[in-house]
Amino acid sequence: MVSEHAAQVLVASNRGPVSYTLGKNGELTSGRGGGGLVSGLSAIGPDTNAVWVCAALGDGDREAVRRTGGRLDTADTGGQRVRMLGIPPEVYADAYNGVANSTLWFVHHLLYQTPLEPAFGSDFRARWASYEAYNRAFAEALADEAGDGAAVLIQDYHLALVPGMLRALRPDLRIGHFSHTPWAPVDYFRLLPDDIARQLLRGILGADRAGFLTHRWADAFTACCTELLGGTGNTAIGVHGLGADADFLRERAHRPDVDERLAGLREQIGEHEGAPRRTIVRVDRTELSKNIVRGMLAYRQLLTDRPEWRERVTHVAFAYPSRQDLAVYRDYTARVQEVADEINSAFGTPGWTPVVLHVKDDFARSLAAYRLADVALVNPIRDGMNLVAKEIPVVSASGCALVLSREAGAYEELGEDALVVNPYDVSATAAALHEALTMDDDDRTARTKRLAAAATALPPQRWFLDQLEALRDG
Repeated sequence: MVSEHAAQVLVASNRGPVSYTLGKNGELTSGRGGGGLVSGLSAIGPDTNAVWVCAALGDGDREAVRRTGGRLDTADTGGQRVRMLGIPPEVYADAYNGVANSTLWFVHHLLYQTPLEPAFGSDFRARWASYEAYNRAFAEALADEAGDGAAVLIQDYHLALVPGMLRALRPDLRIGHFSHTPWAPVDYFRLLPDDIARQLLRGILGADRAGFLTHRWADAFTACCTELLGGTGNTAIGVHGLGADADFLRERAHRPDVDERLAGLREQIGEHEGAPRRTIVRVDRTELSKNIVRGMLAYRQLLTDRPEWRERVTHVAFAYPSRQDLAVYRDYTARVQEVADEINSAFGTPGWTPVVLHVKDDFARSLAAYRLADVALVNPIRDGMNLVAKEIPVVSASGCALVLSREAGAYEELGEDALVVNPYDVSATAAALHEALTMDDDDRTARTKRLAAAATALPPQRWFLDQLEALRDG
């Protein structure tokens, strides 16, 4: 049955634009989220009949669902209509951690240690059943909320089965799916059980249009469909490279809280012989694919091979904890700290800390680091896009050199003006850091200008509207 509130534009994602905290006395406090989807959905204007469908992620969200029936108070959401799904916690945990983050993420980012993993047995099949149930809950909610012929934009690997399920329920809808991750090459994708690999592909092919961040990821998806299914059928394939929001970043980066954190970072970094030290900046979650440890090893090799940089450069590394409910992520976070400590112990002096490591998430401090960056280090093993690579050139106060992994989706747009590295090659990354630090000022300024222009070519609002228009145009 179609809801009496029938929407004409719908967005579906695991995480919504608002989250709730449950206080000791039972009070609920809402906090609004940011990111490309929030900015993008706002671009369609307040008069568009739109709704966002998302999952309850924690106890506060689930209590909000219990009190509201899942249709959240627009006073909490900035005026957006939001349908939050109270999926049972055990189902959500199996779908989100057991399949999406522990299997699909690992496949698309090529993270498995294949002599030992994966091993798909009965436990995995039970988690897969939860992933199906989680996707079915989204499909049914979207079918309920959508008006006749509505446009539905489904986001990411968490919801890969939703397009096919929704198509069966509502053949009248225009359905799009967008993958924010890379897509695995055929041979790696086929690590998955054959039936599940085909189910995932058929799920996405339930959409009228499947979108990707780069041509590389779109081509990999098409190759998987050709190999396992004989083709992509009637589903159109699109590429939309999400860019940085220049106006927001430049305004936000000069607010007083950022100025305050910038002063604090400069004090931590200090000076050498009366001049500010050079800075190599990275800002990441401690996600396995971000390659933070090899980046630090490259910095250590720079200090070893090029002793002239000792006391003259500081590596400012923000490694914000991610997915700490998974042991492999906790271990990786600990290793990042260990390597930073090892470098500081081996090279540090009373007046110089070689690695300034921050692990507490602080957006204002990240923007402060962007402003002072002389070199941006972005060296993921594999990344769908990587907005940090796009944001730092936009915000950097005096221009920065970008050392960029060829395995980042951003390489497709920024590679010509970056210093491109193989993310596994520590020695080559150390050499690229030296080249970046010694780059001629005029060259660095010109590159930064071109990088910023490329990085902001498709801001979140345009990125979203382009997909919506393409879906509606068929």
